[in-house]
Amino acid sequence: MKILSVVGARPQFVKLAPIAEAAIAAGAEHVIVHTGQHYDPMLSDVFFAELGIPNPDVHLGVGSGSHGVQTGAMLAALDAVIDEHRPDWVLVYGDTNSTLAATLSAVKMHVPVAHLEAGLRSFNRRMPEEHNRVLTDHAADLLLAPTEVAARHLAGEGLADRTVVVGDVMTDVLYRVRDEVSGTPSRLVEELGLEPGGFAVATIHRAENTDDPDRLRAIVAGLAAADRPVVLLAHPRLRARADAAGIALDSGNLVAHAPLGYPELISAVMAGGAVVTDSGGLQKEAFLLRVPCTTIRTETEWVETVELGWNVLIDDPADVPRSLRRAAPQPTDATPYGQGTAAQLVISELAARVADAR
Repeated sequence: MKILSVVGARPQFVKLAPIAEAAIAAGAEHVIVHTGQHYDPMLSDVFFAELGIPNPDVHLGVGSGSHGVQTGAMLAALDAVIDEHRPDWVLVYGDTNSTLAATLSAVKMHVPVAHLEAGLRSFNRRMPEEHNRVLTDHAADLLLAPTEVAARHLAGEGLADRTVVVGDVMTDVLYRVRDEVSGTPSRLVEELGLEPGGFAVATIHRAENTDDPDRLRAIVAGLAAADRPVVLLAHPRLRARADAAGIALDSGNLVAHAPLGYPELISAVMAGGAVVTDSGGLQKEAFLLRVPCTTIRTETEWVETVELGWNVLIDDPADVPRSLRRAAPQPTDATPYGQGTAAQLVISELAARVADAR
């Protein structure tokens, strides 16, 4: 069996790690294509090294650009890549422009597409990620849903016959990394002189929060007004938006810091004791680590984190300080995202379908 994985952004690199490991264990041929959607080394190359992922076989080097320019450049380049390798499956991850471009290319070339993390819905059609995931689900041949909720979304859209619930592969890698860094002091704590359990880790990157200067200014003000240090892991795009709007990211209790490699991010979240984000992945990681999360959005794809009390959605950034002061959530042993074996189930499902087709 030959699988061609297409990735291009930080959350996808995390998801790729257990898939790559499971593919090797199963004896599958695995071709990794990096689109270059995230081109900063701290958002790309370091993840491959720290998570033990084989180096990409193909690097498209697309870089930044508008949604149309970026997706179009990927689509043009991927046609030749898929034609050269002719895999049994093109495996796409999540909801990025890389995901949509690879799906369109493969479908047009009659190569089966499997969508990992299928069925997530925010029901907010203003989000480019929502467009990407819905279009991908309706074009893909196999929908690998992380949760029963995601599977119900797909069934509601008439896609039940293509859907298999496998669990969440980010759970696989997070549990492994958590165990590796447990008991090791966080370098971020040492570097910034932070008090363990007395700070929050923040990430802000979604267009609806960064592209409107007034909205971004309000978010920065809300983070700065927190009752504890808030370390904002600032993506280059966020810094560029803040600089263009004349917004100082270091103010009040807010400290801007470069993005962290994945193990150090997990170590920092565990040490800090609180998360503020608009990232889908970090919401779920915080829940799995049992760290309270505040999400600056009006909706979430990971509804289980809210239902179980570990995640709070806020629209007004001025509510950040109050949210950080809220009472600790009720303990839970719920495992809505699986037991950490999702990648093995994914590879087994792909292999079984290839065998049936032959």
